[in-house]
Amino acid sequence: MSEELSTASKVAGVKQSRRALQEGRAAKVFLACDADPALLGRIEPLCAGVPVEREMTMAQLGAAAGIAVGAAVVTILKG
Repeated sequence: MSEELSTASKVAGVKQSRRALQEGRAAKVFLACDADPALLGRIEPLCAGVPVEREMTMAQLGAAAGIAVGAAVVTILKG
């Protein structure tokens, strides 16, 4: 799992990640490989120019981000 996720300033979820992307605050986006494509379809167009990683499941992504539930999207914020 990515140590980067446990230590960096981040937001989890579609709404917060979309806001961070629209405001130019996103440094990297993690998309769960098993998330609903309809959910990810709202985020993916906003990721132009931002590194995207798609290797973890929702459960793995939530655990790596230190939250008690799965996450479809976690965004690391610029420092």
